[in-house]
Amino acid sequence: MEFTVESLEQPALTKAQLADMLFDNIGLNKREAKDMVDAFFDLIAESLIKGEDVKLSSFGNFQVRMKKARPGRNPRTGEEVPIEARRVVTFHASGKLKDSVQAPAD
Repeated sequence: MEFTVESLEQPALTKAQLADMLFDNIGLNKREAKDMVDAFFDLIAESLIKGEDVKLSSFGNFQVRMKKARPGRNPRTGEEVPIEARRVVTFHASGKLKDSVQAPAD
């Protein structure tokens, strides 16, 4: 089964659109489709909050990493402002996804 997003009117794919695709293509009712999409993203978020990596085969990896404290600068005033150490989420696309994005569109 293949899903297409060609009919999207806006440039971003939303959770509501994902739920609609599940409804249209799999036959879940709208509430089940919305709950499934929400549960999927909740699981990813919970894993990242715990500091765990999330690997989605053929798509990519989400990782949590620590950024060190560093000096910053207020662009308006030029004043130096310290930027505290913090955790950030990074995404690295899989080779398969990168190749698909580089391929010419049909």
